[in-house]
Amino acid sequence: MQSLYEALERAAGAGHIWKDEPMKKHTTFRIGGPADFFAAPESEEAICETVRLCRKEKVPFYIIGNGSNLLVSDRGFRGVILQIFRNHSEVSFEGELVTAKSGVLLSTLAKQALARGLSGLEFASGIPGTLGGAVMMNAGAYGGEIKDVLQWARVLTAEGEIRKLDVDELEMGYRTSVVEKKRYIVLEACIRLAPADPRLILERMEELKEQRVSKQPLDVPSAGSTFKRPEGYFAGKLIMDAGLRGYSRGGAQVSEKHCGFLVNKGNASAADVRGLIREVQDIVYRKYGVMLEPEIRMIGEFEDEA
Repeated sequence: MQSLYEALERAAGAGHIWKDEPMKKHTTFRIGGPADFFAAPESEEAICETVRLCRKEKVPFYIIGNGSNLLVSDRGFRGVILQIFRNHSEVSFEGELVTAKSGVLLSTLAKQALARGLSGLEFASGIPGTLGGAVMMNAGAYGGEIKDVLQWARVLTAEGEIRKLDVDELEMGYRTSVVEKKRYIVLEACIRLAPADPRLILERMEELKEQRVSKQPLDVPSAGSTFKRPEGYFAGKLIMDAGLRGYSRGGAQVSEKHCGFLVNKGNASAADVRGLIREVQDIVYRKYGVMLEPEIRMIGEFEDEA
């Protein structure tokens, strides 16, 4: 373990690698046991070197940004969590084109676009994830999706090659892309926005903020929308109609404010959340014949898989 730590430190950079790091500190759910190693490389080269080392040594690794769509098991993660976030968040503007590193928050990017009178990211102003995560899962809200503005992305492939893929090569669909399917890692992306009156951009952002505050449980830890939207239905409405508003298991609860969110009431374990997901799926399926598919990612070893 010590030799692996030293190798990871050389790859990620001194001061950018930690042992036994509690993952509850790095997820918006505020849940998760320790990762064997937690790396936050500062440069693209360090990211690539860390990934190459993990692959060479056959050490499991998982990429996270802000941890906003993630449930980590109570046992933690055996391997390396590689965080691409604030250390990798540079942004540059050239007219209507915005090129940004994958660790920048969408909310930050939307604010910077507003300051320059550029429209197109208003829908993303309240999404808590990073640009890299948004490209991977084609993040969207309020009728907008990242594919609507994306031009290209630079990715690290599973073979260790850096490629620049145009938006049509990224095969972006509902909460998916070729990045997810082929386990690529987003390093950088370019989006095209449109000039607009900053007052109108801000007005739209404030309107969406008001909708989020009034309808979503933003005051308690969660991982955002827990389930994907089933074709022809809305997950939250199915859960509500099934009588599950406020339904709980341990410290995890179906939000009373928005049934599409499962929330951490303060002491939830990953097992609580995982169990609640299964119960909600089972009850909704028995009542309506619709199997809800989780939108959040679940990593680490759970007892029901051991």
